[in-house]
Amino acid sequence: MTAVSNLLDASFVRQLEAIRRRLQVRARSGAVGDHAARRRGGAAEFQEHRAYAPGDDLRRVDWAAFARTGEPVLKLFRAEEDVVVRLLVDGSASLDFGEPSKIEVARRLAAAFGYMALAGSQRAQILLAKNRSQISGHNASLEHVGTPRRGRAGLPGLLRDLLRTDAGGTLDLARSIEQTVGLSPRPGLLVALSDFFDGGPVLSALTRARAAGHDVALVQIVTRSEIEPDLEGDYALSDSETGELVDVTIDPSAIEAYVLRFEGLVEELRAWCRKHGASYVRTVTDEPLEDVVRRFVARTVD
Repeated sequence: MTAVSNLLDASFVRQLEAIRRRLQVRARSGAVGDHAARRRGGAAEFQEHRAYAPGDDLRRVDWAAFARTGEPVLKLFRAEEDVVVRLLVDGSASLDFGEPSKIEVARRLAAAFGYMALAGSQRAQILLAKNRSQISGHNASLEHVGTPRRGRAGLPGLLRDLLRTDAGGTLDLARSIEQTVGLSPRPGLLVALSDFFDGGPVLSALTRARAAGHDVALVQIVTRSEIEPDLEGDYALSDSETGELVDVTIDPSAIEAYVLRFEGLVEELRAWCRKHGASYVRTVTDEPLEDVVRRFVARTVD
């Protein structure tokens, strides 16, 4: 089996085909796209309302509905526009963990999301988040920026971009998000696939992305042992990104403190998504990917 078929095997593709039409994007690029021609020749079709979230364009508020209900909502249109799905994959060393590894799961999920976008005549782009300062001396947090691909014909190129991703080194995820937004001439769906263990101002960067008009989806990828650690005793732990060694004693109180901190991170991500009308999916590396994709398409907050 080739590396490409490992990302999207035939059985997985059949399941994606069954659900891909449910994928909705709440931000539009403003350019006419291929799927436009199949609808109203450039007109926009009202689709649904969505609750207003900070950073939304006030010009899209349905003031008549607001007068009736007292709750601000936005009009969403099934517009004849070119949708851009940007898949930001965390390539830091902490993703090189688990069986299967978190980076492997991130690649397969990004392939699935990209396939659904391309099969819908939309555009998809792979961006690998990793600090390039360790690689080329540049102060940047995107190691690789793939070419935006369009339609089913763009799938081989998108999968090749994904095969360039690996896990190693450090990452400033907030800066990666900001650079992705800076490289995006038009807003679209920004999907961040990460464990979100970065200690930087990630939520602030996501808020700026939302304010710039991007629809945002967070996919947190963790291992079973990161949710339910089963350790006890004295250890010399190595930071996967910096290599720094730390001597620790792991006892029930240390486990409890870790679990509370992990749960706090998860709740911060959930709360941000609820506030900003984004979606959040958390997956464990041994979970069937089809279940993860279905929740992603449903735009849930796990």
